[in-house]
Amino acid sequence: VSDLRPSASPGSFYVSRSMFDLRSPPHRFMKRYDSLSSVPSSTSSRKDSQGSNRSLDTITLSGDERDFGRLNVKLCYVSSVEQIWITLLHCKDLSWPSSCGENPRICVKGILTLPKPVQFKSSAKEGSNDIEFMETFVFAIKLQSLQAVRLVFKIQTQTPRKKTIGECSLALRELSSEESSHWLDISPPSK
Repeated sequence: VSDLRPSASPGSFYVSRSMFDLRSPPHRFMKRYDSLSSVPSSTSSRKDSQGSNRSLDTITLSGDERDFGRLNVKLCYVSSVEQIWITLLHCKDLSWPSSCGENPRICVKGILTLPKPVQFKSSAKEGSNDIEFMETFVFAIKLQSLQAVRLVFKIQTQTPRKKTIGECSLALRELSSEESSHWLDISPPSK
């Protein structure tokens, strides 16, 4: 797990069982990609059945139409050591049921759907619309095994009680040594 937050003190380096702290430079093998920004919904409008324009911000969504947010992740496969690098960057526009309270502690649980599933979990953060994780998970798995599976993310509350509030997934067919950035739409948890 890596903590890439800028508040880190330079030169500090910690290692635990499955944690790597990449705060200290250089990162010659890492590439940075700027995420693509989408057009804010407030700039969009559409005509209703009477033909008048309404801002999309004024349209109330219910049930499955509601926006649950998006998760930004980066993936990279280092073939020389047969490792997959999964970096959880952040959740944007995250929403949760009112039953979870105003500021629940939220984490992301990841699952590689191999015959024997590989699971990992981010640290818990205070709930907000935009949560930064900046954590990297590294697993030694052969590329052929990974290309046939999915990477599933479950967004969970830790307090007041453990509950899955959304999920998203990604096929790993295109996994390569080029680091790729993905924005995944979070949907309601499957029953």
